[in-house]
Amino acid sequence: MAPPDTRSQLLDAAEQLFAEHGFRGASVRAITELAGANLAAIGYHFGSKAELLAAVVRRVVEPIIAAQAAGLDRLLARTPDPPVAELVEAFAGPLFDAMLAGDEGGARTSRLIMRIIGDPAEEMRAWTGSADAAVRDRYLAAFGRALPGLSAAELWFRIRGILAVAAVDRVEVYNGQPVSPAAGEPARRWAITFLAAAMSAPPTLPSSPGP
Repeated sequence: MAPPDTRSQLLDAAEQLFAEHGFRGASVRAITELAGANLAAIGYHFGSKAELLAAVVRRVVEPIIAAQAAGLDRLLARTPDPPVAELVEAFAGPLFDAMLAGDEGGARTSRLIMRIIGDPAEEMRAWTGSADAAVRDRYLAAFGRALPGLSAAELWFRIRGILAVAAVDRVEVYNGQPVSPAAGEPARRWAITFLAAAMSAPPTLPSSPGP
């Protein structure tokens, strides 16, 4: 087997450090040292630290997005209005597939997704492209048909909750927390049951005005 090239080593090192420390906390020097590369390597292979982050996130996220799109395609081929539980499974299932319990790569992916959700750095959101937006909009539309009482804002909040629940579960499993079985399928079933119920909850009523 051929040894990994410098570009791949930079991607691996950057994925680990961005996941652990966020965009601003992972320095160019730390990334290149972990990759065994010189300081100029990031500029040569990617152009900038921000472009390296975009390449790292795309490498992790694009297979998940492709699997989510394929799952939705299969549902819509059967019916134009899939039920909520099947939509949740099509959306969340690829997250569990990409974040295998007890696997360092799966845990790193989990941490990176949590960073994407919570890191304040604008660069963490600048990687998105047309494919990501298209899949997001298709799921929003499908969930919107299944849950017509929800506002677009609350619907998107709940969909983001799916991402967070899946990522937190996988990180805790890797870290040895007894919150879920190490085997993927039981955790997937628990998550689908929980998340389908959460997605299907009645719309949140507006707060009552004060006296």
